[in-house]
Amino acid sequence: MPELPEVETTRRGIRSHVEGRRLTGWEVRQPQLRWPVEVPAKLRNARLLRVRRRAKYLLFEFDEGALILHLGMSGSLRIVETGSPPGKHDHVDLHLDSGYTLRLRDPRRFGSLHYQDNVAEQHWLLARLGVEPLEDDFDGAYLHRMSRKRKIAVKSFLMDGRVVVGIGNIYANEALFMAGIRPRIAARRVTRARYDLLASQVKAVLQAAIEEGGTTLRDFVGSDGRPGYFRAELKVYGRERLPCVVCATPLTGIRTGQRATVYCRNCQH
Repeated sequence: MPELPEVETTRRGIRSHVEGRRLTGWEVRQPQLRWPVEVPAKLRNARLLRVRRRAKYLLFEFDEGALILHLGMSGSLRIVETGSPPGKHDHVDLHLDSGYTLRLRDPRRFGSLHYQDNVAEQHWLLARLGVEPLEDDFDGAYLHRMSRKRKIAVKSFLMDGRVVVGIGNIYANEALFMAGIRPRIAARRVTRARYDLLASQVKAVLQAAIEEGGTTLRDFVGSDGRPGYFRAELKVYGRERLPCVVCATPLTGIRTGQRATVYCRNCQH
């Protein structure tokens, strides 16, 4: 599933091609993704003011409201010339007055495209989301305060979108390793000092992944629209039984909240 850095890289890759352009039309070849696709008629010839990201959602903002896009498990966006033949899994085209089209590809059809009048954050998908991990209000004090009565594992707590958004499984594993925290320890048992470190490592891991995407994928014209994961720099995720990059202890793989979890028994406490 695309995680926050991949969604942010997508936003940066497409924004110069879509912001300020008018939406001249659209083609919905598959009207049912995770939910029915929503593109209201009043958006025809509306100007797209900007593209924002909220959690793992892309918000396409018009004066009339916003389209809210989630890439699901396998979705991607790319810019193609209007009229380019679609592939089997190219489900939605948004045509722009530039002569180009923003095309959504989603083989597994777990993505979604909704519309919200006025403020996008009023939509039910966004209304209860937590803070953004790259903003100033996400810090150790916030995590410590939110965790005091939480018995769940700290990794599950970190991935709770009502607490903080966009920290998926890959980057939760990485941040906990960098902070030296075992993923199964109860969230309420983690000290303020350790949450300070964890918050800083979350920011560092996510920002590094975004920057990596920004240097390897300049734009989405003619590409497959799929930024790669930050694989070259991953220290634990996907490395079960391989030596820890710090102490050489074989990494341990477990399940936490039904998700694959990898950690170092020596470095993480």
